[in-house]
This record gives sequence, structure tokens and C-alpha cells, in this order.
Amino acid sequence: MKVAVIQGGPSAEAEVSRSSAAGVAGALIKAGHDIDRLELEPVLARTLLEGSYDVVFPVTHGRLGEDGGLQGLLEVLGIPYVGSGVLACAMACDKVRAKHAFRAFKLPVAEQLVIHIGDDLEGTLGPLREQFPSGIAVKPPTQGSAIGISLVLDMNDTDALVAAIRDAFRYDEYVLCERLVKGREVTCAVLDAPEFGGIRALPVTEIFAKAAGWYDFKSKYATGGSVHACPASLPPGVAERVQHLACAAHRALGCRDLSRVDFVVGDGDDPNAVTLLEVNTIPGMTATSLYPEAAAAAGIPFPDLCDGMVRSALKRAAAGLVEAMPMPG
Repeated sequence: MKVAVIQGGPSAEAEVSRSSAAGVAGALIKAGHDIDRLELEPVLARTLLEGSYDVVFPVTHGRLGEDGGLQGLLEVLGIPYVGSGVLACAMACDKVRAKHAFRAFKLPVAEQLVIHIGDDLEGTLGPLREQFPSGIAVKPPTQGSAIGISLVLDMNDTDALVAAIRDAFRYDEYVLCERLVKGREVTCAVLDAPEFGGIRALPVTEIFAKAAGWYDFKSKYATGGSVHACPASLPPGVAERVQHLACAAHRALGCRDLSRVDFVVGDGDDPNAVTLLEVNTIPGMTATSLYPEAAAAAGIPFPDLCDGMVRSALKRAAAGLVEAMPMPG
């Protein structure tokens, strides 16, 4: 099969994307496919049409590559592709909109306050302190890889609070301020491709950040920045609840093929509490990334995983199936 692996793009995560694309391309070559790695750039449409590709495997993160932009182009060109469709990608890539869907499905998310760049910043500090006295996570809603995220532990530290909000505004016109949930950082991969027999959650992974006190950009990508435990050692019943919620979040956004869903386990005096953070429709896909690691723990080698993904995309196109849609909560 001739497969185009798409990488790069204009987002701050372009280099991360290229690392993932190299991993996917290598896995697909091992599975016997003919592979080209292509950049997400203005000439991409012409390159795809001239290349006569059977399937596209997007491994792009952030703006235009993961937010439905690339997926819309592939729909217009009529080329089968791996992963979620336009709507699911767009919703998952915006943490504020995604949380609207999660709440409609009654999934457990942290309380929040959203600030617009045109708001009176000084005027928002009082409500933030009143609503979240124990701390907040400040996030640009449309960024991934923890870019632009800050944790504010002391809400009376005005300088730190204002700096965190202003830093997030460098990436987005909205800023999402969530109650800081202190617990164990875990993630759960969801496999939902026809070649693998329907939706299922893979083993839960616990992440132990080493480069910082939480799973920030350095912890994600620096050598030795984090270690993972897969399967995670969680209290009885908690791993099963995480897996159930991961599939529910995947369905709430109308995702397909694959996603990785992030959580915090534990909240104050309740070690069994589970808080849903976000859904990643195009997770990292190097051979040592969290998603392939969970697949390997489930007995699915990386080449088999990538091969099944492209075959599922081709099978879906042959059947004339359209993008999955979220069902009402």
C-alpha cells in the first residue's frame, strides 16, 4: 500500500510531529508498505494528488494538522486517512469546547473559568481567587504538549498569577483556568479501528515526571524527563473506571481509530477520584511514546498497530462510512 505520512506544519509542535512521523514511517516500512513523509505546507494538496496515495497517515500536532484543517483538506481530496474526522479533531483541539461535550455526557471534569484577551485582567483576579483558593492550572485551550501551561499554587502571588495568564495569551485569545487537581497523572489509549475489532481501552499508563513537578514539555520530550508505568498500579477498580471514561470521552467527541485520554487520579482526601483532562486525537507515535507503549502492553507491536490503522482507513473508505458524530448526552 502506498501511504503518505504527514508531518510538521505551522504549530509549535512541528518538531515533535516529525519525530512521531519518523516512528510511524519506520513501522509501516517494516509492515511492508511504500512510504513517503510529506510536510504540511501549501503545496501538499498537489503533492498528494500527484502521488496517487492509497491512504494518508497524519502525524501532525497542533494548529492546522490536528484541529481539523488537514482532515478537511483530505475530505475534499477524497483520500482515505487515519484518525478522527474534522469535527472530532476540531473539538478535541479546543479544551474549552471539548469540556462542553464532556459535561453533556456527565464526565468528571475540573471546575473552570475562561478569560478572553479583551477582558479586564485585573478584574478577573478576584473571581479566580474566590473560586479557586487552592490553585489553578492556566492553559491556552488550543495548544498541546503542555505548551503555554502554568500551574499557580499560591493564588495570592499576583505576579505569578498575572504572568501565567499573559503567557497563555501568547498562544490563544482565550485562557482556560481550571481548579488545580493534585493527584497521579495517568493516561489511557483508546483503540477504535475496524481492523482491531471495535472500541477498547488499552492498559492505563501512569506518568512520573522527572524534569519538573508535573508532566510539562521538558518532562514529555527531554531525555530522562519522565518514566512510565504500564499497566499502572492503581487502587482496585480505578483502572477500570479510567478505561471506561476514556472510551466515553472518545465517543463524546466522535473520535475514531485512536486517541489518548489524559486524567488525574486522586483529589484531596479521595485517592480514587478520577478527573478527565483532555483527549488527544493524534497522540505521539514514536516507538517509545505513550500510545505505542500501551499497545505493546496489550500485545500489539508497533508495526502491527500502524499497519492496522492504514488498513482500517482503507476499509472505512471502501464502505463509504462518514465521520463519527457525537451522540447527545
